[in-house]
Amino acid sequence: MTPDARPSQHAPELRSAVRHFNRRRFLTVGGAAAALAFAVNLPAAGTAAAAELDPARIDADPFTLGVASGDPKPGSVLLWTRLAPVPFQADGGLPAERIAVRWELALDERFRRVVRRGETTAHPEFHHTVHVEAGHLAPGREYYYRFRAGRWTSPAGRTRTAPHEHARGGALTFALASCQRYDQGHWTAYRHLAEDDVDVVLHLGDYLYEYPVTSVGGARAYPAGTLPDLFNRETTTLEDYRLRYALYKTDPDLRAAHAAHPFVVTWDDHETENNYAGDTPENTVPPEEFLLRRAAAYRAYWENMPLRRPQLPDGPDLRLYRRLHWGRLAQFDVLDTRQYRSNQAYGDGWQFPGPESEDPSRTLTGDAQERWLIDGWHRSDAVWNVVPQQVTFSRRYNSTTLPSRVSMDSWDGYPASRERVLAGAEAAGIRNLMVLTGDVHVAYGFDIKRDFDDPESRTLGTEIVTTSVSSGGNGSEKPSNWATYLAANPHLRFYNGQRGYTTVALDRERARIDYRTVPYVTTPGAALTTYASFVTEADDPGLKPV
Repeated sequence: MTPDARPSQHAPELRSAVRHFNRRRFLTVGGAAAALAFAVNLPAAGTAAAAELDPARIDADPFTLGVASGDPKPGSVLLWTRLAPVPFQADGGLPAERIAVRWELALDERFRRVVRRGETTAHPEFHHTVHVEAGHLAPGREYYYRFRAGRWTSPAGRTRTAPHEHARGGALTFALASCQRYDQGHWTAYRHLAEDDVDVVLHLGDYLYEYPVTSVGGARAYPAGTLPDLFNRETTTLEDYRLRYALYKTDPDLRAAHAAHPFVVTWDDHETENNYAGDTPENTVPPEEFLLRRAAAYRAYWENMPLRRPQLPDGPDLRLYRRLHWGRLAQFDVLDTRQYRSNQAYGDGWQFPGPESEDPSRTLTGDAQERWLIDGWHRSDAVWNVVPQQVTFSRRYNSTTLPSRVSMDSWDGYPASRERVLAGAEAAGIRNLMVLTGDVHVAYGFDIKRDFDDPESRTLGTEIVTTSVSSGGNGSEKPSNWATYLAANPHLRFYNGQRGYTTVALDRERARIDYRTVPYVTTPGAALTTYASFVTEADDPGLKPV
């Protein structure tokens, strides 16, 4: 059921109040933010008012959704969990009371050498999620962590800190994952990723999908009635989104990947709604209705991701773009290409470029984020300048006959925005640009050309597009448009349509990219294959097969 067909479940008092704000003021006025706090059942000020629950009253394991860590820095890392003895209940099986949670960080997996410990509070206003910024840690070190609530102890997780900010040597291996629609297949790729030797996982969006999930879990084909009917509706309210994250995080393969590696996350569209653009929804609903939905989605995202306090949303706004460093080896500029973008031109989809899409005022990142990105490049002293983001950056024609249609949802639909970014990279003189992408449920490898109309023009960097974990079902090695795409896009060096993930290993001389695939996801247990490998040399960009 579409959101405009489903009766609103947002508080009527809020919906009435919101109508007094036009769209721009709604996004900026403090009173609107306070109203939105009310909408998502959060206090306008302070979170300590709730009564405290005696942890001894927790009579079932509250750590059903596992543990996670994220955003590693040289001296700190974010640790996450959520207390939910009954995860498929709206309240998680806990009263609306705050709960003391202890945590500890050790150098060994048996916790014989504990180096940091503390206590925090799981607030009901945050759905009993816990975000611990564990600090005063050694740079470039592996750690193990766990939580305790009452007599219950969580599974242990493994994490690591980034190297010292001035560290020049060393190496880094990271994995790329995206697009994990629950009802389109098993997350076998995550089981393999949990066992892979990587330092960090970059999730590039579509961690959650808003679409209904039937009691059989769609393509997972569970016995009838396995999942409750509350999942068989589109997510629009805070309760909907919270329950959907609970469903996703009950998957053992996802929990294993989170426990094994720190994640750096960014969203795409489905964490809120398919192909939304800024404050413009996919469906025809009043703007205040969509912004309520966006506020609910952003709130649930922060609650359920290993994100730090600066990413805590303010109503329908959440600053997700941020910068991380891995010594002087790599700078990561994590982008958000959903929240600030202009609406898709020509009604979205694959369309011929024209004056509307080529309007120089159009933006995919918003002006502030674009300036932040380019200013950061001017200050960068990293060997590799890595940009984790959502949608295909390089030009992608779908026909060998010109003019060709392009995707209005990708950077092709915002060519002036892409040109400003490429000009900014060139002006900053950055070394070794690498754009990381998800979204399209296939794996690509592109050379980023200064002029995509001229195959002989300068190559400014590489774009690595990772395939989906499950979205799109089993996929195929060579989709029906495989030959056309390779012929129409001479800068496209690789294309595969199976499910899986991608790893990138960096040192000061080169980057090696391994595209890892599984042959099927509609049944569990598929083997993992390294389907193809490429390298790009430092200061000599361009993908070369290994």
